[in-house]
Amino acid sequence: MTQQSELIKQAEHFVKEVLSGEASGHDWWHIERVRNTALEIARKEQADVVVCELAALLHDVADEKLNDSKEAGLEKVRIWLRGHTADSGLIDHVMEIISTMSYNGGRNPPMKTLEGQVVQDADRLDALGAIGIARTFAYSGAKGRIIHDPELSHEVLAQEDYRSNNKSAIYHFYEKLLKLKDLMNTSYARELAEQRHAFMELFLQQFYSEWTMRDQRASNEKHDD
Repeated sequence: MTQQSELIKQAEHFVKEVLSGEASGHDWWHIERVRNTALEIARKEQADVVVCELAALLHDVADEKLNDSKEAGLEKVRIWLRGHTADSGLIDHVMEIISTMSYNGGRNPPMKTLEGQVVQDADRLDALGAIGIARTFAYSGAKGRIIHDPELSHEVLAQEDYRSNNKSAIYHFYEKLLKLKDLMNTSYARELAEQRHAFMELFLQQFYSEWTMRDQRASNEKHDD
């Protein structure tokens, strides 16, 4: 087994220990999907697969949503890397990707490297489509957010802090998920995002159709009278 293969194996073990059973949609299986997607994109875009795989594996260990602070999460990853590899260039590259790849309300600067673009695309793709919908409701439930409140306008909700738990699961589609298709970095990720984005639009159409069923029935009864 090569040093790189052993490093990846150790990273897998570390991440499984930290994130297995995590109930907000940032569990080991999210990491596994992001890793696999990142590797697929990396091969298409000719990026460094070792950097992409390692960053994909470790990215949510540092997530500020799962740590006391962003700095604390990053330090956890940095300490682990320093304890498992002497390649300072690899450490710096992985840390740069992890520290800047999150959506953060759309305020983070563009990724500096192709590998960063690849891992960011893979993570964003896992927030789209059927998986993205499932993760949205899992995260909302874990944070005590309601599903939907039609009396709260998007203008009012937009005034809340991005991390606020006073928002609804459905609003998250508009503040983030439906924007991701146009924020993909790589051409291959843009192809993958199209279908997933379209599926979410169909889901929202069905959701609103079912949500308003009572109002439609009341309207029909009124016309029947």
